Amino acid sequence: MSVKSTSTSAGWLNRNILGMALSSFLSDAGHEMATAILPLFLISIGAPASALGIIEGVADATSSFVKLGAGWSSDRIGMRKPIALTGYLLTGLTTGLFAFANTWPQVLLVRSAGWLGRGVRGPVRDAMLADSVSPEAWGRAFGFHRMGDTLGAVLGPALALILLTMFASHEATQETYRQIFLLTLIPGVLSAISFLTLVKERSKGLINKKSFVSSVKAMPLKFRFFLIGVGLFGIGDFAHSLLTLRAAEILTPTMGATAAGQTAILLYVVHNILYAGISFPIGALADRVGKRGLLAAGYALAAVMALGWIVAVPSVWYLGLLFALGGVFIAAEDALEGAMAADLLPDDLRGTGYGVLATINGLGDLVSSIMVGFLWTSFAPGVGFGYSAILFVAGALVILKMK
Repeated sequence: MSVKSTSTSAGWLNRNILGMALSSFLSDAGHEMATAILPLFLISIGAPASALGIIEGVADATSSFVKLGAGWSSDRIGMRKPIALTGYLLTGLTTGLFAFANTWPQVLLVRSAGWLGRGVRGPVRDAMLADSVSPEAWGRAFGFHRMGDTLGAVLGPALALILLTMFASHEATQETYRQIFLLTLIPGVLSAISFLTLVKERSKGLINKKSFVSSVKAMPLKFRFFLIGVGLFGIGDFAHSLLTLRAAEILTPTMGATAAGQTAILLYVVHNILYAGISFPIGALADRVGKRGLLAAGYALAAVMALGWIVAVPSVWYLGLLFALGGVFIAAEDALEGAMAADLLPDDLRGTGYGVLATINGLGDLVSSIMVGFLWTSFAPGVGFGYSAILFVAGALVILKMK
């Protein structure tokens, strides 16, 4: 099924696609600087491992409710840019507030506020991406945007690692982390400026006059089946900052806390390099061979990665392979879920549909991050990763059964 696009663009790599990719690149550079050091900061203030799962899960779930409303509102009023711009600005401004937190509940509040911004912008921006190109280029457009977004996710942790080395002559302190948090304001604000100046609102043509409930009920049946697969995968898809925490724990006995933390951040950079590098090729390949099979393969690869984390091998090469697998599967997930949704949604419900998709993902993040953190703390890390592997396989099987 392919839904006719309202786009009048002759080429897929246009100013809108470039502008949205740049804005997401800068935004991710800022908040990934913070994400890379957040587990280490939480350790420094005495927070338990389960706190990170709660922080990431609650923040993602909070943003999900905003995603649902923001997507529907953009369909209802026929305007997307002001909503997306507000989201970029909110995320950019709040990330620096970690510098003033002293307890993990305060970190939770700041993270949730920042993720409200991500929630506002996400489905609206995705609808703008789909509106900006023709259907045969949706895989490339979403893949290119994801590549730009993830290049920022590569730069952010790399900058964090460099700054840790510069600011901490021996052991990193709370003050070191606070200084880095403040510096995240620079790329965060620039992301909003880029979106404001480069991205142009394009006419949707059709405006959805349905109520929110009626709009959700009008979602195509095939899209609903797609959401089941996404949801099963999502309740196993824990926040990848937990990988940084786990790698640091595994390496600390042989390397020491500081070196282990720095190595874990470096491995996270490798994760994001592969995430960025493979996003566009996956999207381009999906335009040629189909999105469903590639997405299911990505879900299955996630299961392989999760099973690999059950064995705590204190080898940088082994852990690097697991981070690499994580980068590849998340590239497939992020690029192809959005592109598949564009195939399955009519123009006048596209914002609403992306909001529903984002809400399913966000609720999955809440369940997965809390469950993996709980199983990790109460039993063993391997129990949490095993839970995830089972759900990853279930999601892959549902996607494969789509006709």
